[in-house]
Amino acid sequence: MTGTLTVTENAVPKPKTLPDAQTVTAVTHWTDRLFSFRVSRPQTLRFRSGEFVMIGLMDDNGRPLLRAYSIASPSWDEELEFYSIKVPDGPLTSRLQHIEVGDQIILRPKPVGTLVLDALLPGEHLWFLATGTGLAPFASLMRDPETYEKFEQVIMMHTCRTVEELEYGRRLVEGLKNDPLIGEMVEGKLLYYPTTTREESPNMGRITDNLSSGKAFVDLGLPPMAQGRDRAMVCGSLAFNVDVKKVLEGFGLTEGANSDPREFVVEKAFVGEGI
Repeated sequence: MTGTLTVTENAVPKPKTLPDAQTVTAVTHWTDRLFSFRVSRPQTLRFRSGEFVMIGLMDDNGRPLLRAYSIASPSWDEELEFYSIKVPDGPLTSRLQHIEVGDQIILRPKPVGTLVLDALLPGEHLWFLATGTGLAPFASLMRDPETYEKFEQVIMMHTCRTVEELEYGRRLVEGLKNDPLIGEMVEGKLLYYPTTTREESPNMGRITDNLSSGKAFVDLGLPPMAQGRDRAMVCGSLAFNVDVKKVLEGFGLTEGANSDPREFVVEKAFVGEGI
């Protein structure tokens, strides 16, 4: 139900029978459109914060139905966390949204992705730019000590339609100051800039508009982006990624990749509408 936070966890695990099966350990329904869940982590899985894996369920014909999901937990976590949208008619999420603690999901332990620190040149400011569940890879990176070791300032810009859709990110960010591993590192280095596009809130507007107009820089007390200082990571819908890329290029930043580090990177495997 919208506005009601439902959390379940710590049931007795069911035996693994699916190929590459992992057991669900916790499920949280944030809104009627958004939920997160945690699963057991394969002992052999190693990944860089910001990468994604293929996860899913079996379809009615006994075949695996898989989609790319960014890992929302940091690389040091003993479990894996994912953040997902619910699509009533989506081939996967129409099923996935009903998982419960003790259920199994398929997880292919071959992490990949462009939203990794290695794909960026050294800089001073690191901008995380996300809409909706595009926050997931940054939920991982915001909890990684290396992020704060490499950059003097980290800015998390997250835009959703309504205030309640920002709740997952808000709770995560607010909890970082009490994190025993990175609490002291985060202090004074992480700036959080949530905005809404439909419901009234303290900060309104799309990320592209707030960057292009300069409003975000004024609100945050930071200078406009510059090639020699600023780095960025982008994760959202295809249209969002294209629009933000144009804005970043307007500031003189160029797109990079794992094999060619530059000033910004874009995740092209984002899980969005229709899944």
